[in-house]
Amino acid sequence: MAGEAPTGTPSPSTSRREHWLERFDGSLITLCLGSVLVVVAGALVQVSFGAYSMSIFEAWRAVFNPDVIFDIRVWEVFLLGGQLNTDVLLNPLAWDSLILEAELPEMNRRSLIVWNIRLPRVFVGILVGMNLAVSGAIFQAVTRNELASPFILGVSSGAGLMILLTLVVFSGLSAFLPIIASVGGAGAFLIVYAIAWKNGTSPVRLVLAGVIVGTVFSSLQTALFFFAEDIGVVQSAIAWTTGSLTGTDWEQVRMALPWTVVAMLLALISSRQLNVLLLGEKTANSLGMNVEKVRFALSGVAVLAAAASIAVAGIVGFVGLIVPHMVRNTVGSDYRKLIVGCLFAGPALMVAADVGARLALNPVQIPVGIVTGLVGGPYFLYLMRKRQDMGEI
Repeated sequence: MAGEAPTGTPSPSTSRREHWLERFDGSLITLCLGSVLVVVAGALVQVSFGAYSMSIFEAWRAVFNPDVIFDIRVWEVFLLGGQLNTDVLLNPLAWDSLILEAELPEMNRRSLIVWNIRLPRVFVGILVGMNLAVSGAIFQAVTRNELASPFILGVSSGAGLMILLTLVVFSGLSAFLPIIASVGGAGAFLIVYAIAWKNGTSPVRLVLAGVIVGTVFSSLQTALFFFAEDIGVVQSAIAWTTGSLTGTDWEQVRMALPWTVVAMLLALISSRQLNVLLLGEKTANSLGMNVEKVRFALSGVAVLAAAASIAVAGIVGFVGLIVPHMVRNTVGSDYRKLIVGCLFAGPALMVAADVGARLALNPVQIPVGIVTGLVGGPYFLYLMRKRQDMGEI
């Protein structure tokens, strides 16, 4: 009959379903499940230990408190900006005023501590891990080099310079840190792109220009410390440039979440274009792709993701470098699978590293960037000794 699809021809809906099913195979599913287990285990440790001690059973009863999970007023406070005075959480005399100030329904002390202090740190780690891993994966496709990352291409240094400038000189603009970080990261990459441009760009020139711009911006960051008169600002800036999740709360979740959602959706949608870029410029052009426009647009997505991460956690090294590489070794170079793998493996690495940063020298908490550096450095030394073709994808 007219209008019917020929026998044996898949319908458009069937083709789309098969396209999405192709993303998932045994190795990817195993990676995702393993990463979820790492995040859950890390969250269990994070909520169970701290100045206010509680057993694992008590901590998880607080996590799954139905009075919190199913109360819309609680989520309005957490996600839409209600203010909780965390300074009086452990002060029994101020307990009633805390409840009134937060305009929350009554809940026990453990639930308030877990939900307002400890879980937000886990959530921020998840968002930062997603952003850095996906950003690194995109930059590696754009440059066709598995050693590329937001740090190597100058994005981290550019966003870092702008935020450090805000902290030291324009402290009144700290509420706009996500936008400032995005502007700094985008500006740095535009400079990199301009330096690398010569009748078009090439992966090699992009990496070399990124190293140059990153070095200059890192030097400017160091110079800014001499203009900070308050030693507290200096200490805060040093901790920030190392990368840390200490002191993060729901404000950081609210800052990073919208940018993360947009960047992750764009990355998933662009997985086909990323695969075409890996084929090389000549092949991509022959398939009808405008390589320069696509490369520039995808770089913008990577800049957005990296800047959102830097705005809430500072400059965390190696995550954007090693996570895509680890996922690639597990699921292959198909970006339909690689992006999904990074969405799970990135948070697993960040949450696990933050557990180490928090408990390694307890009660002193070290920046999480130190832990990722201590893990990432030896890992790449091992790969360098093992592989002869490391670098180009």
